[in-house]
Formats: sequence, structure tokens, C-alpha cells
Amino acid sequence: MSENKKYLLIGNTRFHWAEIKENKFHFTHTELSQSFPNGINLDHLIWASVGNYSATDLSNENEIKTELLNIRNLPNHFGVDRALACFSALKLIQNPTKKNLIIADFGTTLSITKMDAKGKIIGGQLIPGFITQLKSMVQNTKNLKFPEKIEIPESNFLFSTQEAMLKGVYNSLIGVISASFNSKLDLLIFCGGDADFIGNKLKYKIKNLIIEPDLVMKGMILFTQENSFNKS
Repeated sequence: MSENKKYLLIGNTRFHWAEIKENKFHFTHTELSQSFPNGINLDHLIWASVGNYSATDLSNENEIKTELLNIRNLPNHFGVDRALACFSALKLIQNPTKKNLIIADFGTTLSITKMDAKGKIIGGQLIPGFITQLKSMVQNTKNLKFPEKIEIPESNFLFSTQEAMLKGVYNSLIGVISASFNSKLDLLIFCGGDADFIGNKLKYKIKNLIIEPDLVMKGMILFTQENSFNKS
């Protein structure tokens, strides 16, 4: 593995960082409003962006784009984070029974991508993410306030408005997953910022659930190791 090489994914709401130290992955996350951490050599930084972030200080030669990822039937309009998640899953997820892979990336948007065991994209779905749904209700509904504590209630029917919001949004996301996943045919992979938060409540209920929060960042590292990105 390459030592001390740094990787950056520019997301919708955060910077996602990765590096390798002593042959181990290390991941951190910072807000888009924050400056880059000190000591980063921008000429050597491997990066990708899910949107049109202005990255004038970063090297164009070190940008990973969707079209560079050799995945069968992958549309060029897929976000690079979604493409990297597919690339990474094919490399890292053990699939001896050759099931389909369903990748649920829990970020600003919940993106669900399905591909077969050979790595051919079948298609997917896009749904507003957990925090996005909460913010939408607050912005568009009179008298609703953003929950002070993000904790999913056990009961499905609640008197507290904020608890009802949390449970409703949670159930909406899980409902989409349940409608899309067949444990006999598919492996289900959770990744993204809310993967642990959502997945830990389900890992004993859903067969074949794999939780890999940093799947996309691992994809950046693996792709770089296999290609001629910044060998210096």
C-alpha cells in the first residue's frame, strides 16, 4: 500500500478524507465551510467531487471521475460517489453465492444501486436522506422544529411530534429498502454517513446485511492503487 497518500471526496455537505498509515485505512470528515487541514500537499491529493465544487487549487490530473471507472452498464451521469461505491463493493464484498449486490448509500440522498454478481449495473433509486427529510418537514410545515436529539424511538406510534418525525423518516427509508431487497437473491450493503446509525438497528433483523460506512473512500484508494494516479 502507498503510505501517507491522502484522498478527498467532496460531498454535498462535507469533505471526506482518507489516508493509509501503517497499512491501515484512516477516515475523517469535515464541514464544507472549513478550510483544508494544514500540511496537505494539494499537488499530490487524490480527489473526486459529487457536484460542481470549485476546486481551482486541486490538480485536474488527480481527479477521479465517473467515466474512469470501468463498470459494466454504468451511466456517465451517475455521481462519482455512487460509482466508487460500486467499484469498491465488487473488490471488497465476499459473494461466493453470486448474488446481486444492492448498495444503499445513506447520505444527503439515499441512493440505492443494484448490480449483478458480475458487476453489471441493473439500476437504482434516489430518495431524500434522513437529515434531508427532517429539514424538508421543518422548512415546509408550520410549527415543526428540528429534533433536539437524533434517536429513533422503538414504538411506531408516538405523541411527541419530534419523535413522530424521527420514526416516520426512519420508517420511510427502511420501507424503501425492504421493498427493494430480497435476501434470497441479494446481498445488502449499507454505506455513507448514516450507515451505522440506520444499520445498527437492523443488522440482527436483515439477513445478509453488510455495513461498510467508508465504502466509497475505500473505492478511491483501491482505484488509485490499480491505476496510474499520482505515483510520486
